Amino acid sequence: MFVTGMAYAMGGSPGGGTGGGGLMGLLPILLMFVIFYFLLIRPQQKQASKQREFIKNLKVGDRVVAAGGLHGEVKGLTETTITLEIADKVRVKVTRSAVSGSSQDAAAPEAQKPA
Repeated sequence: MFVTGMAYAMGGSPGGGTGGGGLMGLLPILLMFVIFYFLLIRPQQKQASKQREFIKNLKVGDRVVAAGGLHGEVKGLTETTITLEIADKVRVKVTRSAVSGSSQDAAAPEAQKPA
Protein backbone atom coordinates (compact mmCIF):
# COMPACT_ATOMS: atom_id res chain seq x y z
CA MET A 1 0.00 0.00 0.00
CA PHE A 2 2.79 2.40 0.95
CA VAL A 3 4.77 1.67 -2.23
CA THR A 4 1.75 2.27 -4.43
CA GLY A 5 1.03 5.60 -2.75
CA MET A 6 4.63 6.69 -3.20
CA ALA A 7 4.55 5.70 -6.87
CA TYR A 8 1.48 7.87 -7.42
CA ALA A 9 3.13 10.77 -5.59
CA MET A 10 6.25 10.54 -7.76
CA GLY A 11 4.27 10.22 -10.99
CA GLY A 12 4.24 12.87 -13.70
CA SER A 13 1.78 15.70 -13.82
CA PRO A 14 -1.62 14.83 -15.25
CA GLY A 15 -2.45 16.22 -18.63
CA GLY A 16 0.87 15.36 -20.36
CA GLY A 17 3.16 18.22 -19.31
CA THR A 18 6.50 18.79 -21.03
CA GLY A 19 9.29 16.33 -20.32
CA GLY A 20 11.75 19.02 -19.20
CA GLY A 21 15.38 18.12 -18.55
CA GLY A 22 16.67 16.67 -21.79
CA LEU A 23 19.84 18.37 -22.96
CA MET A 24 19.56 21.04 -20.29
CA GLY A 25 19.96 18.34 -17.62
CA LEU A 26 23.21 17.14 -19.21
CA LEU A 27 24.59 20.61 -19.89
CA PRO A 28 26.33 21.08 -16.49
CA ILE A 29 27.99 17.66 -16.75
CA LEU A 30 29.15 18.34 -20.31
CA LEU A 31 30.41 21.76 -19.29
CA MET A 32 32.41 20.25 -16.40
CA PHE A 33 33.95 17.67 -18.76
CA VAL A 34 35.02 20.39 -21.21
CA ILE A 35 36.56 22.45 -18.39
CA PHE A 36 38.44 19.42 -17.00
CA TYR A 37 39.68 18.56 -20.49
CA PHE A 38 41.18 21.98 -21.13
CA LEU A 39 42.51 22.55 -17.59
CA LEU A 40 43.83 19.08 -16.71
CA ILE A 41 43.89 16.50 -19.48
CA ARG A 42 45.14 18.55 -22.44
CA PRO A 43 48.15 20.16 -20.66
CA GLN A 44 49.17 16.78 -19.25
CA GLN A 45 49.05 15.22 -22.73
CA LYS A 46 51.20 18.04 -24.13
CA GLN A 47 53.76 17.62 -21.34
CA ALA A 48 53.91 13.84 -21.82
CA SER A 49 54.36 14.33 -25.56
CA LYS A 50 57.26 16.75 -24.97
CA GLN A 51 58.88 14.29 -22.54
CA ARG A 52 58.62 11.39 -25.02
CA GLU A 53 60.12 13.57 -27.77
CA PHE A 54 62.97 14.70 -25.47
CA ILE A 55 63.85 11.11 -24.52
CA LYS A 56 63.65 9.99 -28.16
CA ASN A 57 66.05 12.75 -29.28
CA LEU A 58 68.73 12.24 -26.61
CA LYS A 59 72.30 12.00 -27.87
CA VAL A 60 75.73 11.44 -26.38
CA GLY A 61 76.97 14.57 -24.61
CA ASP A 62 73.57 15.84 -23.46
CA ARG A 63 73.26 16.80 -19.80
CA VAL A 64 70.18 15.32 -18.13
CA VAL A 65 68.55 14.81 -14.75
CA ALA A 66 67.39 11.31 -13.84
CA ALA A 67 64.23 10.70 -11.79
CA GLY A 68 66.28 10.12 -8.62
CA GLY A 69 67.86 13.57 -8.94
CA LEU A 70 71.12 12.39 -10.50
CA HIS A 71 72.66 15.00 -12.79
CA GLY A 72 74.94 13.64 -15.45
CA GLU A 73 76.16 13.60 -19.00
CA VAL A 74 74.93 10.98 -21.45
CA LYS A 75 77.87 8.73 -22.41
CA GLY A 76 76.04 5.83 -24.01
CA LEU A 77 72.63 4.99 -25.43
CA THR A 78 70.78 1.78 -26.11
CA GLU A 79 67.15 1.30 -27.02
CA THR A 80 66.10 0.92 -23.37
CA THR A 81 68.96 2.31 -21.25
CA ILE A 82 71.18 5.36 -20.96
CA THR A 83 74.66 5.45 -19.45
CA LEU A 84 75.21 8.62 -17.42
CA GLU A 85 78.55 9.91 -16.18
CA ILE A 86 77.69 11.50 -12.84
CA ALA A 87 81.28 12.13 -11.68
CA ASP A 88 84.79 11.56 -13.00
CA LYS A 89 84.90 7.91 -14.15
CA VAL A 90 81.60 7.12 -12.38
CA ARG A 91 79.01 5.81 -14.81
CA VAL A 92 75.48 4.71 -14.03
CA LYS A 93 72.98 2.92 -16.26
CA VAL A 94 69.36 4.09 -16.04
CA THR A 95 66.31 3.30 -18.12
CA ARG A 96 65.28 5.90 -20.66
CA SER A 97 62.01 6.48 -18.83
CA ALA A 98 63.97 7.48 -15.69
CA VAL A 99 65.27 10.63 -17.40
CA SER A 100 63.11 13.49 -16.18
CA GLY A 101 64.56 16.38 -18.15
CA SER A 102 67.47 18.45 -19.33
CA SER A 103 70.05 19.70 -16.88
CA GLN A 104 71.05 23.20 -17.92
CA ASP A 105 72.70 23.98 -14.59
CA ALA A 106 74.59 20.70 -14.02
CA ALA A 107 78.31 21.30 -13.79
CA ALA A 108 80.55 19.24 -16.03
CA PRO A 109 82.43 16.44 -14.24
CA GLU A 110 85.74 18.01 -15.38
CA ALA A 111 84.79 21.33 -13.74
CA GLN A 112 84.36 19.59 -10.37
CA LYS A 113 87.98 18.41 -10.22
CA PRO A 114 90.11 20.15 -7.59
CA ALA A 115 92.64 22.55 -9.12
